[in-house]
Amino acid sequence: MNKTSSLIAAIDQGTSSTRVLIFSAATGKVVTFHQIELKSHYPHEGWVEQDPCEILSTVKECMEKVVEKLKNLNLDIKNIKAVGITNQRETTVTWDKKTGVPLHNAIVWLDARTKSTVDNFKAKVPESELEDIRKLCGLPLSTYFSAVKIRWLLDNIEAVKNAVKEDRLMVGTVDTWLIYNLTGGTNAGIYVTDVTNASRTMLMNIKTTNWDETLCKFFDIPMKILPTIKSSSEIYAHITDGAFKGIPLSGCLGDQQAALVGQSCFEKGQAKNTYGTGCFLLYNTGVESITSHHGLLTTVGYKFGPNSPTVYALEGSVAVAGDAVKWLRDGLGLIEKSSDIEALATSVPNSGGAYFVPAFSGLYAPYWQTDARGIIIGLTQFTNKAHIARATLEAVSFQTRELLDAMNQDSGIPLTSLKVDGGMTANSLLMQIQADLLGIPVVRPSMTETTALGAAVAAGSAEGIALWDIKTKKESSDVTIFQPKVDESEREAHYSKWKLAVQRCMKWEQNSDQS
Repeated sequence: MNKTSSLIAAIDQGTSSTRVLIFSAATGKVVTFHQIELKSHYPHEGWVEQDPCEILSTVKECMEKVVEKLKNLNLDIKNIKAVGITNQRETTVTWDKKTGVPLHNAIVWLDARTKSTVDNFKAKVPESELEDIRKLCGLPLSTYFSAVKIRWLLDNIEAVKNAVKEDRLMVGTVDTWLIYNLTGGTNAGIYVTDVTNASRTMLMNIKTTNWDETLCKFFDIPMKILPTIKSSSEIYAHITDGAFKGIPLSGCLGDQQAALVGQSCFEKGQAKNTYGTGCFLLYNTGVESITSHHGLLTTVGYKFGPNSPTVYALEGSVAVAGDAVKWLRDGLGLIEKSSDIEALATSVPNSGGAYFVPAFSGLYAPYWQTDARGIIIGLTQFTNKAHIARATLEAVSFQTRELLDAMNQDSGIPLTSLKVDGGMTANSLLMQIQADLLGIPVVRPSMTETTALGAAVAAGSAEGIALWDIKTKKESSDVTIFQPKVDESEREAHYSKWKLAVQRCMKWEQNSDQS
């Protein structure tokens, strides 16, 4: 296959938007792309939903638009040799096997409606059994993961209950919904997920990488309704219609794992942090799955081919990063555009003693407290909107510092620098604050599309495609490095105040219920 002219497409289906990007197989650079924003719906407090049909239609529209753009560049669509998918993880879709129609809106990963489901499990099961479950799947019992979302749908949605009784229920994460529809849907569409997405459900055994009978029994979810687990890099099928008809679909990675691959974190001990709607720090632990003792998750990093070894990672997940900036924009009206936050925050030298803990739907790693709620503390008459803006950027950086501390303790090998990616990394003030609060250099690549690149690498590495080889893929030397500029005493004093603020936001829902 001629690598010089070959192109690889990446479908990047995220929480806030859908994008399709075309990469050059020779250079790894973006040739063209198209992006469409995606609506989220909030039917009740703490609930976050999306329309599965809108998710699919935005993917198809983006595919059509990039083909038009390729034609305008005088590039032949026949040069696209493979398609990879990367997706928002844990978001759960249910649909009818006979009609292909969704049975409910997709329940998005940060949705907190399943708190009562989680509480019921915790009330019925001894702590020792919950710990056994965590060891099997690598994940703590939380509203975050797909199994409790499936359980809620089975318990509460009549159409889902009926579908499972009549053997019509199909359920999966966003990758499964997209692959099924792009490869034929009700007309022989394939029903699969990849090992990275499966590792986020609480239903896959982290060691065997198969659906686990004990885990499915614990959540009372029939194993027969689940899709087949595949590797992250193999030809699953060919796309059956639309702009990419006939092109092999050969790569699939959850978005954070895709960023790990896109950042070339192929060696044990390498790590990256992605700043998007949430914040996700992944640390490659090699072929060993390490159980965290400091609130982190054990997850699959990638598996490049059915016969290749599974590579694992430790992950720290923060629910709210870019979403906090969005809240300043849409909820408080402090800024007109999300990008305005950098100039506003730069207009003051510090946060004026204000601290913001954006625990809108509880706290994820390393606390896993579903009853925490957001607070802004340390306010005085001196505090203005610029201080709040700066406190918001500091909140993202403080949460990353907490993840890094936990990771260093679990791995025993402290990171000496941090690779970063995601939309928020365009904010240079945030990157400098991050370096200052970590005390290590922060490394930002010039090519920030690392998540989509990871999906393209997975697709291009598949047997039968072989346009990329991760063994020879080199890290980019085109980077900006942010060096820490504050001394350790100032850094630690600032951090200890943050820890106090976090303690103040804990058990807020619990305390409210008792008042």
